Amino acid sequence: MLPDIEICRQTELLSINQVAKEFGLLDDEFQALGKHKAKVSLSSLKRTKGNKTGKLIFVTAITPTPLGEGKTVTTIGLSQGLKKIGLNAAACIRQPSMGPVFGVKGGAAGGGFSQVAPMEELNLHLTGDIHSVTAAHNLASAAIDARIYHEQRQGYDAFEERTGLKALRIDPKNVVWKRVIDHNDRSLRMITVGKNEHNKTINGFEREDGFDISAASELMAILALADDLQDLRKRIGRIVVAYNLDGEPVTAEDLDVAGAMTVSMKDAIEPTLMQTLEGVPTLIHAGPFANIAHGNSSIIADRVATHLADYTVTEGGFGSDMGFEKACNIKAQASQQAPDCAVIVATLRGLKANSGLYDLKPGQPIPESMFDADEKALVAGFENLKWHINNVSKYGVPAVVAINRFPQDSQQELDALKAMIEALPNGVEVAISEAFGKGGEGAVELANKVVAQCEKENNFKPLYSVDDSLESKLSTIAEVGYGGSVVMSYKAQQHLTALKKHGFDNLAVCFAKTPMSITTDGSVKGAPSGFDVPIRELKLCAGAGFIYALSGSVMTMPGLPDKPAFMNLDIDEDGNIVGLS
Repeated sequence: MLPDIEICRQTELLSINQVAKEFGLLDDEFQALGKHKAKVSLSSLKRTKGNKTGKLIFVTAITPTPLGEGKTVTTIGLSQGLKKIGLNAAACIRQPSMGPVFGVKGGAAGGGFSQVAPMEELNLHLTGDIHSVTAAHNLASAAIDARIYHEQRQGYDAFEERTGLKALRIDPKNVVWKRVIDHNDRSLRMITVGKNEHNKTINGFEREDGFDISAASELMAILALADDLQDLRKRIGRIVVAYNLDGEPVTAEDLDVAGAMTVSMKDAIEPTLMQTLEGVPTLIHAGPFANIAHGNSSIIADRVATHLADYTVTEGGFGSDMGFEKACNIKAQASQQAPDCAVIVATLRGLKANSGLYDLKPGQPIPESMFDADEKALVAGFENLKWHINNVSKYGVPAVVAINRFPQDSQQELDALKAMIEALPNGVEVAISEAFGKGGEGAVELANKVVAQCEKENNFKPLYSVDDSLESKLSTIAEVGYGGSVVMSYKAQQHLTALKKHGFDNLAVCFAKTPMSITTDGSVKGAPSGFDVPIRELKLCAGAGFIYALSGSVMTMPGLPDKPAFMNLDIDEDGNIVGLS
């Protein structure tokens, strides 16, 4: 089989104008940017507001492994499968971050005959939305240090007399807004800014700072959760960037930078329209990771798609304990739109990896033994799949397990896994998906079962209400969502007290933890229970509308491995990109 990029290049794509018009957009509701991508105007939402809302299908997965489960392949393949059976379908996915593309993960366009095209345009910059987020975020960072400098260099009274502005009296030791960059760079996690030559202050006042990856920016979460441009502006104004010398919050609005930040993101509020290899319209918007943010495509993209298509397929990051949990408890409560069906992606090799019987590392070759029949590993790994099936059922959403088939998979093991799933008592359906190798044709069985599940009664209910106490919400996710118990550090307890004092306890909660385990320890596999969920600190995301709970050792700025993916990337003699996957 050809490499993904070659399959993409050999596929004759539709013009983006044709894709947009067949999708149902009018000429003035999209702006083509080249042959194969376009920005979609939010004016389309006003026109289609009265349309019947289509079904929303959410793709999630078992606990991820370094092998990959094919969640995006299934998302794209399912949308193509729905089209194959004569239904009007669309897909919504997040924009890939440059960090993982150049780091370990590679691209995020799907693969084989189920990918978004052109894949190199999707994976590299696209229409610049992430760069807009980066620029807007760092504008606020620059504004913070400029304000500290100008207020302190001659004193607060002199500043107020000179500018006519009220002194904010920002505490340099209590700035909570780091800088961001869209690359993996561990050396930037802790830095010092404002360094000067001896006895000079021309570069500002020295303080400790650091960088997060752009996908972890609160602005990225806001972009994914905003209703429209005006809502984006209000949310940006509510961002707390620092605290003053009295311990009171200082917002982007207080800094008078919120308007300029919104201007920087004015075009980013519009989703980007592309297509699958089979011409299914695909909206790409926002790019938050589910281990350090809420990990879902945008509310705006979902609304555009569900107002135009009968079936919209979207996905959340990592396993159902991550992206799906946050889709139900954060995104669905904000959008008032629940998923009509969940698809849980599993693979034979992924389940074997979740058995704990294999020691797998990112970037290392897959052991040949994983393709041999291994009943012990499969049965042990099946416990992880059962956990995710039960987890989805907690939200009252009908579900289908999609067994993503690889060429090396044995029919005997596939049949055995299918039989184990069908023997479960909770009514979940199961289908073998061959979307990677056969495109939409390979996802027809899955599409038919998803359509049937969408017609079932949907008893969707989040695990908590945002009006619950902050302690209750944190405990609910740890106990009901994961099966563990919250253990808060002294620092987290201090943060909890401060958040309640300032009236920020009526927000959703967003756990930042490892995606490699249901627990906060990535080495723990299977379906553990009764474990501790340590919370080391709480971070306020007032604009996004959630409290960010850092749990375990998860980092908001990834590092590069010893053999990063960028080593494979180059340009050939014809100017084509090579080595992208």
